[in-house]
Amino acid sequence: MVAHVAVEAQGDERGALLSFLDEQRGGVRRAVLGLTEEQAVSRPTVSELSLAGLVKHVAEVEQGWIARARQEAPAVHRDESNWDECFRLAGDETLESQLAYWEKVAAETEAFIRSVPSLDDTFPLPEAPWFPPEGRVSMRWLALHLIRETARHAGHADIIRESMDGKTAFELVALEQGTSWG
Repeated sequence: MVAHVAVEAQGDERGALLSFLDEQRGGVRRAVLGLTEEQAVSRPTVSELSLAGLVKHVAEVEQGWIARARQEAPAVHRDESNWDECFRLAGDETLESQLAYWEKVAAETEAFIRSVPSLDDTFPLPEAPWFPPEGRVSMRWLALHLIRETARHAGHADIIRESMDGKTAFELVALEQGTSWG
């Protein structure tokens, strides 16, 4: 899991965008290191968010945006009736299954972003009150949006994990690398 984004190869905008996205994914993945399933689904703050729920959400959102860019339906349809389910595990879902799914989604995202003819290519935004009617966005916008969305939830994950056991992002990077902090 990336903790620092290396300088991109000259002119490799796609690689730079994908590296920053992977860095933010790493922040969320690190937050669940060493947790039991019970800890991962717990809600240690007044928020309804759990770490397992955040993993599920970022994977589902990433998959949904890539599907929209391909002009396909997202794998899971969300509306007011089931929106809350994208933030919590349901049925036989586990943290491990959601991490594995997200890894698959991440590989599909990278392949898609690398395959589009141009980052300037556009696709239609879905109909929603918060998007302009008949709005379109570029593949570059898509990559930046995924970075922003994942970074936002990586911050949530930091707070939730620290609320659970006091471990900070720095300590989790050290744990991931098998070293100690300080």
